[in-house]
Amino acid sequence: MNLRVFKAVTIFLLSFFITAAFSQKQSLAQVRILVFTKTAGFHHSSITTGVNAIMKSGKTNGFLVDTTSNAQKIEEGNLKKYAALVFLSTTGSLLNNYEQADLERYIQAGGGFVGIHAATDAEYDWPWYGRMIGAYFEEHPQIQPAVINVVDKADPSVKMLPAVWKRTDEWYNFRDISKDIHVLLTIDEKSYTGGKNGSYHPMAWYHNFEGGRVWYTELGHTEESYSDKLYLQHILGGIKYAMGNKHMLNYAHVKALRVPEENRFVKTQLITGTFFEPTEMTILPNLDILIAQRRGEVLLYKNDTKSIKQAAFFNVYFKTAVVPRVNAEEGVLGIQADPDFITNHYVYIYYSPVDTSVNRLSRFTFEHDTIDLKSEKVILQLYSQRDICCHTGGSIAFGKDHQLFLSTGDNSTPFDEAGPKGGYNTHAFAPLDDRPGHKQYDSRRSAGNSNDLRGKILRIKIHPDGTYEIPEGNLFKPGQKDTRPEIYVMGDRNPYRISVDKKNNFLYWGEVGPDANKDSLSTRGPRGYDELNQARKAGFFGWPLFIGPNYAYREYNYATGKSGAAFDPEHPVNNSANNTGIKELPPAQPAFIWYPYAQSEEFPQLGSGGRTAMAGPVYYTDMFNKATAYPEYYNKKMFFYEWVRGWIKVISMQPNGDYDKMEPFMPNTKFNAPIDMELGPDGKIYVLEYGNGWFAKNKDAGLARIDYNTGNRAPEIKRLTANKSSGKLPFTVMLSVAAKDPENDGMSYTWSLGNGVTKNTRQPFLNYTYTKKGNYTVSVVAKDDKNAASESKTVSIYAGNDAAAISATLASEQKMYGAGKILMMSLDCKGCHKVEEKSVGPSFVEVAKRYPKTAANEDKLAKKIMAGGTGVWGDVVMPAHPALKPAQAKQILDWIFSLSGKK
Repeated sequence: MNLRVFKAVTIFLLSFFITAAFSQKQSLAQVRILVFTKTAGFHHSSITTGVNAIMKSGKTNGFLVDTTSNAQKIEEGNLKKYAALVFLSTTGSLLNNYEQADLERYIQAGGGFVGIHAATDAEYDWPWYGRMIGAYFEEHPQIQPAVINVVDKADPSVKMLPAVWKRTDEWYNFRDISKDIHVLLTIDEKSYTGGKNGSYHPMAWYHNFEGGRVWYTELGHTEESYSDKLYLQHILGGIKYAMGNKHMLNYAHVKALRVPEENRFVKTQLITGTFFEPTEMTILPNLDILIAQRRGEVLLYKNDTKSIKQAAFFNVYFKTAVVPRVNAEEGVLGIQADPDFITNHYVYIYYSPVDTSVNRLSRFTFEHDTIDLKSEKVILQLYSQRDICCHTGGSIAFGKDHQLFLSTGDNSTPFDEAGPKGGYNTHAFAPLDDRPGHKQYDSRRSAGNSNDLRGKILRIKIHPDGTYEIPEGNLFKPGQKDTRPEIYVMGDRNPYRISVDKKNNFLYWGEVGPDANKDSLSTRGPRGYDELNQARKAGFFGWPLFIGPNYAYREYNYATGKSGAAFDPEHPVNNSANNTGIKELPPAQPAFIWYPYAQSEEFPQLGSGGRTAMAGPVYYTDMFNKATAYPEYYNKKMFFYEWVRGWIKVISMQPNGDYDKMEPFMPNTKFNAPIDMELGPDGKIYVLEYGNGWFAKNKDAGLARIDYNTGNRAPEIKRLTANKSSGKLPFTVMLSVAAKDPENDGMSYTWSLGNGVTKNTRQPFLNYTYTKKGNYTVSVVAKDDKNAASESKTVSIYAGNDAAAISATLASEQKMYGAGKILMMSLDCKGCHKVEEKSVGPSFVEVAKRYPKTAANEDKLAKKIMAGGTGVWGDVVMPAHPALKPAQAKQILDWIFSLSGKK
């Protein structure tokens, strides 16, 4: 090799090694971690000190530290930048469903996670998080010294610690401690007061979880912790473990799916304003829909013409004849097409014939858009005590092998009995009055009675000739004394909507619970809860002896007012004088999900207020055409919805059916008291809306279909505004629209100005001059370049001197009272009250007339809005709104008081 070539090679190699060394140094310098500090519960003062200490440690040890309290940073594109994620004393519900899914994917891709102190005091209704972090916080005693024992001295995160380490901190007791964690530190409960985990009380641990590395330490409540060199070395060791040796994430290993964008789901309204108390629907193979209405009609929605016609009318008992102020809930209650409808045209209807005190399940033939009433084949019927209220159930669903499930209510009165003031009464707890002449106030005669079909979910196998047999595995075998073999589930109050998993035959139902706002555990029992229940096999689900996760009621003597012992869920006994069945009942099964009027500690995302739980379908993507089915994300998930609160949730389950996760579905879409939700053969969910208001023909009652848009999406309009709402002629106004296209396409705008004039612009604003006096309603349509369009809400414009005066008055009233009305509409109040019409509760106008605006009335009604109550307008309980602040209750009342002048 000549000298020139040797020099060239040498320079090249030297340059290569220098570049490689520089690149390696640069690569190491780019290793990042993200410290997340959001708190939705208690906020630790040590968080700021902890952040500063971790940032200082990063500088010293060669990694970069980013910090945030913004949950939107827990997003896949952002998380890919980090070798580890640190949750530093995070508390409460931290992440939405999109962020939760992206965190799951990050861990499964090989990401690292460090939890410090209160990170276990978070995400209680997301069991994946509990399994990932290793345990949940239960409680803690006061801050005090204690002895920490090192379990694994070889681990880098604890090897620097003394074998017995005495320090002062806040010491957690844990629940749901994972069996899969590798424990590093334990605490000696004999060294302090308040420990409740016993001899095995872990305080720091790690484990490999779903492909990621997870490390947690309970230590670190105090600010002094973050100047303790041993503690800082401890968490540095945890961070290094979480970062691992490889910093590249591999999303090829990920099993969790990202959540589809909400704006791809569209509520397509099929019918509005036609229905009068719709109850249940069934979707036929050709996508026609039969809708039962409580007062007797069965309506047919024709898919091809988008029209409604009557298919049948039943003469039913739907209102009490002799007892005032009692709302009968009977009528046409349930409807379901036969699984083989395409060949046999059979439809099953559960109804209350006017001439007999029964609720009856019958089969009919449906042909030529008509239900042939002469084709009736009575399947079964059960006695129903009439001229009382309440609880009918009435939902019909089919499972495997022509198994028909039918829900029935307990046919019991939940309200207090008429009598002397101060008498012994139910007070919205379990009705247990078995004195002679008080049968309607004893749910043990029905729901707790093994020899009665009320308060049950029945399961029978239908034969082609309309007879039935008892499937194997019902709660009681045929021939068992004092039992009915049709019973699959007993112990139900009002299982109003049921659903059956089409693949594994699990039964789901929403259980509408009692109205007690507060516990009375020493005398009567627990407060009221609604439930979503799951039955994998036959069982007794508690009512009226238990509720929720087997919270027990007490025996009660209605003659003396004395309380007895609490019922035992392991050995429940029905000793009512009205019981005609067995006394010793099967063990009580706990609820799947339960929630009170107040916000639930176990399921906080369910909110607070009125409650009426409903069970929707379990979704399987492989049962439908891919062109119309929902995304794979919803495969094997269950839809759960609320009549009063108006939301839909999606529940993910573990392979064995255990609850795993709940998340919102279309939370920004309004559903008007959804009373039924069914899957169509097209793989789409159909929603039947009762509308807001009880026992009434509601303008917002309707039928809707939920479509999924895989392609271009329409622009999203946030608001339409006018810079002025009134003025003298000529009146010039600037209209502005805030709109965004999901695909960032160009947009055009068509303005409807309320006077027959339309204007087109490419800009999101328009200047327009009105020359004629009048009241004009303005709207705008935003359309993208691919012709997808959406329309705004309207705004009102007043042009002319008189209009200006009117507008000024309206603007003043809106400023004073509008906020109260808007707040009321955001709550469940509209489910029981209307402005001028009576519903199950009084109209707001009636309230305003009864209560003049005085300081005393304002204080009294504000407390009632927040705490709930009953007795003034009837027996229906007004639910509590504990999350409402006094100032917000006053806003609502200001609006109600303003209605006193209405006729």
